[in-house]
Amino acid sequence: MRTAVATISDVARVAGVSISTVSAALSGKRHVASDTRSRIEAVARTMGYHPNAGARMLAGTRAQMLALSAPLHADTSTPAHMRFVLAVTTAARAHGYDTLLLVEDEAAAGIERVSASALADGIVVMDVDARDRRADQLRSGRYPAVFLGVPDDPTGLRCVDLDFAAAARLCLDRLAGLGHRAVGLVGQPEVTYERGTNYARVFRDAFVAHAAATGLRCEVVTPEPGRLGADAALPRLRRLLPDVSAVVLNASELTTHRFVRSCLEAGLRIPGDLSLVVAGASFDTSDDDVPLDTVPLPAATMGARAVQLLVDRIEGASEPVVERLAPTYVERGSVAAPDAA
Repeated sequence: MRTAVATISDVARVAGVSISTVSAALSGKRHVASDTRSRIEAVARTMGYHPNAGARMLAGTRAQMLALSAPLHADTSTPAHMRFVLAVTTAARAHGYDTLLLVEDEAAAGIERVSASALADGIVVMDVDARDRRADQLRSGRYPAVFLGVPDDPTGLRCVDLDFAAAARLCLDRLAGLGHRAVGLVGQPEVTYERGTNYARVFRDAFVAHAAATGLRCEVVTPEPGRLGADAALPRLRRLLPDVSAVVLNASELTTHRFVRSCLEAGLRIPGDLSLVVAGASFDTSDDDVPLDTVPLPAATMGARAVQLLVDRIEGASEPVVERLAPTYVERGSVAAPDAA
């Protein structure tokens, strides 16, 4: 025999309030006295009542759910990916929203499904490509969305990201100012650039352009995902640029750690023989065999800002926004003049 499912009428009857008051208390659409809200929430929990998404859509109320489009690829750095998922989820909860995670590779289909069903009130978009199909889906503004990243054409969108071009220039200016003239870049796997992942492409292109503009010689290596690719990065870079004196890593946590280990196993002193700086790292670069200078990627700050922009959009803000956070340089002792002993 099936157990009867509690309805909003049942909650209203037991709590001694009207149906509209229950709806307001559980949706947050209008003010309800705190003691009344607490009583209604307690009754709803006891009775196992959960508002139906379809009913909310018909009633014009909110789902109190945010979707997060965070597709996983073979080359995805899972630790970095999950830091941003956690940042968005934590910020959403602080605003009273739960999070629906969409990880399928065909991300556009997930957005279509969620927006059509009203399962979520809006969506945060991660892993943004240069010509991202999701940007075209969401550009009209009919479904609230914010991008954690900036596509090539951000017209009509709300976006927040680190200014990766400025981060590349900041690293090179620091190294050039110390006298380095041959600088390497350890970047992302080649497949990441081929797919069009925009932060990686923007950083690499700005790095190469600024090196040329400031008279630096540079080479870029793109390690394959995994340990073997990471371990091959140093010897490959030294073949391409034998007098390399500094390296910027815009790479995964695994690749960064393995590169440092390769340097130490090769007998290189950091920074005496080779200066290292990590750019766009969401991980702690002080907790390694050698603490590393870094231009951090502030996942918590970016996730919180993306959620705030989305909540503002849900509540009626409509103007496009593109925010690129200014990079900061954190010294930890892994960079020095090229002749440092």
